[in-house]
Amino acid sequence: MTRSVALVGGRGYTGAELLGLLARHPVLKLAFASSTSQAGLPVTEVCPQWPDANDQLVALSPGEVATGEADAWVLAVPNGAAAEWAQAISAAHPTAVIIDLSADHRFDDDWAYGLPELNRAAIRQAKRIANPGCYATAGQLGLAPIADRLAGTPSLFGVSGYSGAGRTPSPKNDPERLADNLLPYSLAGHVHEREIGHRLGRPVRFMPHVAPFFRGIAMTISARLGSPTSAAELEAIYREAYAGERRIRVSREAPEVRDMRDTPDAAIGGFTVSPDDPHDIAVVSVLDNLSKGAASQALQNINLALGLDEQLGLEP
Repeated sequence: MTRSVALVGGRGYTGAELLGLLARHPVLKLAFASSTSQAGLPVTEVCPQWPDANDQLVALSPGEVATGEADAWVLAVPNGAAAEWAQAISAAHPTAVIIDLSADHRFDDDWAYGLPELNRAAIRQAKRIANPGCYATAGQLGLAPIADRLAGTPSLFGVSGYSGAGRTPSPKNDPERLADNLLPYSLAGHVHEREIGHRLGRPVRFMPHVAPFFRGIAMTISARLGSPTSAAELEAIYREAYAGERRIRVSREAPEVRDMRDTPDAAIGGFTVSPDDPHDIAVVSVLDNLSKGAASQALQNINLALGLDEQLGLEP
């Protein structure tokens, strides 16, 4: 049975990525995609592979959501803007699923946290789902298998492509500023630092950086465990934790950004134990920030919440 999806915020990078996934989904169909600034723009201008050249981005405000119908609504809007949309959609369409890609509801216990590999059962029953942050996804997937073995505060060094800064011009998405450069920012108190710590139930330290490539995230996690380990044992822990998870790749070698580009997967590897102290370890977690870090993870959540096969539309 066909199900419909409304996309609020179809002009941004994440919205465009989700449109590409919906274009090939066997069950989900686009009800409409809205854009405040680009209403009337052909959807093909945002998503070149969109199959209908006549479809256009539409104008829509929170006060107008009653005029649209969809089984699931995806909010690809800036932080701080999603709450108004969610309230309006909930009032007009109380049975619809809402997926919030912003950070507005990630700390709200009334919303299921949409990281399927760690919270699948809750997502299946949810109507309100907060899609995780891209860095937060990489960090949690990298730490979850050893969370109960940690001693002390883990440190996460993250590097993202500049698409993570969105389309609004800034130093973090300026190719000239980033050329042959690495730009650190928000080195304490980043929202994804708080998000990871909140979800794991323990503090973490996170230092984000942006690099000259367009898409992808590489995160190197340094941690101290309560008991000594070996690289082989560490790898076995992760392989057991993610056995059967189709969207998680575990490898002995450290994954690279280019390995995950344009894929709905996350890769974890590079398992290293300090030769000086077998309590000290390092792990590398890599994903595509626009895909597993945003749009393809949102599609996993839509599939689950609508009672579909979680993997539908994720693979060509």
